[in-house]
Amino acid sequence: MKKIIAVIGILVILAVGVFVVRPLLMHGGGGLPISFPGTPSPTGLEVTHTPTAESTARAFLGAWQAADYAKMYSLLSADTQKGMASDQFQKAYQDVAQTATIRSIDYQIVSVEITPTDATVQFSATLHTALVGDVPSQTRLLLKNESGLWKVAWDEQTILPDLKDGNKLIMNLDIPPRGNIYDHNGLPLAADAKAAEIDVIPGLITNEGIMLNCLSAVLHKPRALIQTMYDTDHPDWIYPIGDVNTSDLPSTCPLNSLTNTDGIQVRLTEMRYYYGGGVASNVVGYTRKPSAADLAAGYGGDQQVGANGLELSGEDYLAGRSGGSLLATSSNGTVVSTLAKSTPLPAMDIYTTLDRDLQAQMERTLMGTFTGAAVVLDRNTGEVLAMLSSPRFDSNYFNPQSFNGTQTSALTNILSDSRSPLLNRATRGLYPLGSVFKIITMSAALQSGMFDPNSIAYNDVTGYFTELDGFNGTDWTVEKEMKPQGKVSLTQCLERSTNTCFWHIALNLYYKDAWLVPNMAAAFGLGQKTGIVGVDDEAGLLPNPGWKHDTGGGDWTGGDALNQAIGQGSLQVTPLQVADFVAAVGNGGTLFRPQILYSIRPQDGDPVFSFAPDTRGYLPVSAANLLSVQRAMEGVVLDPKGTAYSKFYYFPHKYKLAGKTGTAQTEQADPDAWFVAYSYDESPDKPDIAVAVIVENVGEGSTYAAPMVRRVMEIYFDGRPESLYPWESTYGMRGTDTPVVTETPTETPTETPES
Repeated sequence: MKKIIAVIGILVILAVGVFVVRPLLMHGGGGLPISFPGTPSPTGLEVTHTPTAESTARAFLGAWQAADYAKMYSLLSADTQKGMASDQFQKAYQDVAQTATIRSIDYQIVSVEITPTDATVQFSATLHTALVGDVPSQTRLLLKNESGLWKVAWDEQTILPDLKDGNKLIMNLDIPPRGNIYDHNGLPLAADAKAAEIDVIPGLITNEGIMLNCLSAVLHKPRALIQTMYDTDHPDWIYPIGDVNTSDLPSTCPLNSLTNTDGIQVRLTEMRYYYGGGVASNVVGYTRKPSAADLAAGYGGDQQVGANGLELSGEDYLAGRSGGSLLATSSNGTVVSTLAKSTPLPAMDIYTTLDRDLQAQMERTLMGTFTGAAVVLDRNTGEVLAMLSSPRFDSNYFNPQSFNGTQTSALTNILSDSRSPLLNRATRGLYPLGSVFKIITMSAALQSGMFDPNSIAYNDVTGYFTELDGFNGTDWTVEKEMKPQGKVSLTQCLERSTNTCFWHIALNLYYKDAWLVPNMAAAFGLGQKTGIVGVDDEAGLLPNPGWKHDTGGGDWTGGDALNQAIGQGSLQVTPLQVADFVAAVGNGGTLFRPQILYSIRPQDGDPVFSFAPDTRGYLPVSAANLLSVQRAMEGVVLDPKGTAYSKFYYFPHKYKLAGKTGTAQTEQADPDAWFVAYSYDESPDKPDIAVAVIVENVGEGSTYAAPMVRRVMEIYFDGRPESLYPWESTYGMRGTDTPVVTETPTETPTETPES
């Protein structure tokens, strides 16, 4: 009986064939257990499935789908591996994937023909490409039986039948020209152009005066500034000075004069050119070479890809979409077949809300070597007319075609600058707001009903604040050894920026409701992103009772309320947020979403996007109370005791504006200087604007930032600056580190700073 059972067991094994059962200790003298697909094996029994030709083909094609070239190579026959190294095999597939811009692959096995030694698996494949759509094919896998295992006998037709006989795959690209970036008047900010890259070689200078005159006219830079850009101690070094579109060269120094002036070296290059050495570079951005991922997506090797600013955020519009023809060619270059083709999608141009002339003049003359930011908005629409971040950088140096960017230290100097010129401080710089926050505190005080704008809000007898135990605060008058403010109304508190008065107000508001001021600040847009599209911005930080509790900081105290009332503590804002709420104060309470995109237009046809004002909220301040805030801000520049009066005493006779100074203490020895303002001139020729300026770690807002806002107003309304800063030797050039007090009429104070 045992003999019969053993024979039956052997017959079963031979009949199934595909199952290999390894010997093991039998239980109870029965026959060998047989495992079928999907049936768990008894404990201790190992069962392996001998691959069929079809399963090997599926494994190979599945690995192709996953781009697992190592697994594919492991499935090749011994003869194939002997004739082709692993890296050659991988390169064959990678070249096809990159050339055809393959994103994914689908396959389906059509038929399997098998003999004891060979097999042919017919399959269809669809290559889903980025550039020419779907590429279908019908081809086959050849397999060989090697000692009972099926292996792939590979050749080029395994990828595509068109690659037989040594044919190659090529993609003829049809790349549309990159779109341009303009200001709202149609003046170019970024465009393909013939540019002149200008260097100075000190050892070749024969007449420095002539050379500087020419360069100053070409680059719109002061002679003294250009002199600081090269070092005569290294006569053979090449010093990048700037770049200019050859069509913009002035008649006083045309191209032949520029190239023939001793000491100047000029290179003419076809490149992506950024006007004026990169006007609004932090907004416009720059381009880079395409990466491997870009090439796989259909970019050409010589194409440019947006890397920063609008060049990056507007890439889909500026680049358009390349077309192409996927061809199989013979070894002599003859086209054998066209596998697929597509037509290009033309690029579009981006028009910004920026005013190029305003932006360029601000960059040349506003801050010089100071670090900071400035934002100019159309007060009644939210359009960004100018956005300055200092230090700035020249976008042209990032261009792969730029000699100065690739062969000199110009680009390295930008990337290694400890002041981070690539950071757009206008939208991503985070700062304490200082006394500019008092606009919000005054609004909360008025809305609470506890304070009247014209009644006495506080009597500052000593200049010291002693109403809260443990809080030691002094007004700026004490620090300047001036008399205390005495009795002041709420309006005068803002005009004179009286700290003691605002501490008194904040403490009373805190006792009534600790959320009054934080909620008002949130309604002014602090602690949240502005919603601007095209450039990145930060939300900042608006401390409040809930935030402090949630972060483990304990309860919101009177000290927290007092610090917040004057813009100190943990508060962090961006200059864009501040300009935006200042515009809302000036326009009657509408908080617009700042916008920098004016339109996006194809070369022919209607715009796909056009600017329209976008309201994101309204200040929760009654019309009467908002009017009181406006009057107080007017007093900052009009009242002889206003903190910015000495900087604007002549200006209101020309244009009407209201403002607020701010001096924000930081971890550095010197505070940040703020000044904000809006115009209410209601000129038919010029829309009213709102401006925010911050200068990092220099001193008081009235001393530094207020003159800069005045200059913005001069450029905007008059077309040019009208007076030098006290510290300037010429426009844009810092002559001294210590500002000189501007002389003013004897009946006005020469300085009324505030801390």
